[in-house]
Amino acid sequence: MSTVHTMRVISQDVLGGPEVLKEKEVERPAPRPNQVLVRVRAAGLNPTDWKHRALGVFLGEPPFVLGWDVSGTVEAVGIGVATFAPGDEVFGMVPYPWGHGTHAEYVVAPVRALWHKPAGVDHVQAGALPLVSLTAWQALVETAELGEGQRVLIHAAAGGVGHVAVQIAKARGAYVIGTASAGKHDFLRGLGADEVIDYRETDFTEAVKDVDVVLDTLGGDTSVRSLRVLRPGGIVVSILPVGSRELYEEAERLGVRTVRMLVDADRAGMRAIAALVEAGKLRATIAGTFPLADAAEAHRLGDTGRTTGKLVLTVD
Repeated sequence: MSTVHTMRVISQDVLGGPEVLKEKEVERPAPRPNQVLVRVRAAGLNPTDWKHRALGVFLGEPPFVLGWDVSGTVEAVGIGVATFAPGDEVFGMVPYPWGHGTHAEYVVAPVRALWHKPAGVDHVQAGALPLVSLTAWQALVETAELGEGQRVLIHAAAGGVGHVAVQIAKARGAYVIGTASAGKHDFLRGLGADEVIDYRETDFTEAVKDVDVVLDTLGGDTSVRSLRVLRPGGIVVSILPVGSRELYEEAERLGVRTVRMLVDADRAGMRAIAALVEAGKLRATIAGTFPLADAAEAHRLGDTGRTTGKLVLTVD
């Protein structure tokens, strides 16, 4: 068990498969000015976790502790923190990608990355939401300015970002079309999707026309092909931040817009997400929960790419 000055983390010393993840005891951090020390109660996992574990991506070579989602209790505050006090329940996303480290008993976060946890949900639910919800909110609302009566196509709509994006789009009054395998269609209709396309059987470019916004969670050829279903002036927002120039060149040729984006930690976004949760308009589907010590098992499941919703680590 941890002493008062140390904490358990899930760390890795090399890149590789889930087996590289090890539980370690390290010194517990202290919050600096404008930072909060959070006792982690739940921390979501996202595809970016398995990608960083295997490839390093933005973080480079280990050692490092993964995790960006967090829900928990304020343990201590740094100088100048006026928003929170010890004992407050908070949730949020530490800055992506450099603020990682929530797969631990404690994490330090900038005060403006957090907001008050909605009272009506538990830590597992709150810990599942931040990264995927901020991604969907920043893509659909802040970037695409999705509004009442507009048509939106959401790729991989049953995934972590996708199933949250469906709910956010419906809350904005949009007409929502989603792509997913046939077995997930009822799930998506239950979330409010107006149309669902089986991508294995149907070419979405033939089934969908005149949409205002496409949320591209897949990248590659899907990004370029998605341009063809837009109305003039419509926009494809891709959450895959790198790719060829072809996407921009084809968008210009077709008279439509496109942008690639990365999610960013943001208090205003977390407040908006909390409001949707409290209004009963947003909820994460939990694909599975795992104790912190079983993080490798959660990664093995995540690696399959077949989960519906979110995987979450819980911390006693």
